[in-house]
Amino acid sequence: MSSLFDFDTPSKYAVMGNPIAHSKSPMIHAEFARQTNQRMEYTAMQVDIGGFEQSIGNFQANGGAGANITVPFKQEAYRYATHCSARAKLAEAANTLIFERDNEVYADNTDGVGLVRDLTQNIGFDLRGKSILILGAGGAVQGVLGPLLDESPAGITIVNRTIDKAYRLKQRFKSMGKVLACGYEELDKHDAYDIIINATSAGIDGKLPPLVDNIVNSNSLCYDMFYAAQDTAFVAWSKQHGVNRAYDGLGMLVEQAAESFFLWRKQRPQTAPVINSLRKQIS
Repeated sequence: MSSLFDFDTPSKYAVMGNPIAHSKSPMIHAEFARQTNQRMEYTAMQVDIGGFEQSIGNFQANGGAGANITVPFKQEAYRYATHCSARAKLAEAANTLIFERDNEVYADNTDGVGLVRDLTQNIGFDLRGKSILILGAGGAVQGVLGPLLDESPAGITIVNRTIDKAYRLKQRFKSMGKVLACGYEELDKHDAYDIIINATSAGIDGKLPPLVDNIVNSNSLCYDMFYAAQDTAFVAWSKQHGVNRAYDGLGMLVEQAAESFFLWRKQRPQTAPVINSLRKQIS
């Protein structure tokens, strides 16, 4: 994998999505570049639905060195690439592209490693032998299941309103470890989980999936892959149910960005000061 950029001139990067105005990625990568003395430009670009291939092609043709891809274009980014990492192949989605020589495009997915690093390094939670419940079965879950299973948990249960989607993910990933699928109406049959990860988008509107009290106890850890200035609906629910360790996904955002930065620039930035700075900004 050989990228196109020249270390003597500013390299151009972008994050593409729809919507994109809320993105913290330009600030994050500007701080990473400052830390590591990298010369790069990073912008946020809103892409029309149906216009991803044209937008990414134009950016590549105009000297782009790489791009981050966010909702709803991660699967399109995976298909656009000419070759990819094992992580992207497993997720069938990409959030990081590297433009190489001869119009080759390398795709990777750093979402899962970002989540795992936030949980294990920043929060200090050992996933080995733990029971994990994941709320949702969409694209966000596809990107994190593989890296979570690599940590050797006791098992992962995927719960979703449409159980068929959860079952399909179970079938795709069951060779990597114990993966179960169920509907929300079955949750009351289970004991408390060691960790519950919310990967649904319901919390963005302040709503929650139909949870039951018995899935958590005071020893559980709850993690929302989304973040907000105040507690997300899931973090608030967790605290109301006696959970002492409840976190949002701001750390995951910064950690997945750090992995993308490393892929592009071969430098690993410090994430803790960026997480702290972002937390102060959004609060």
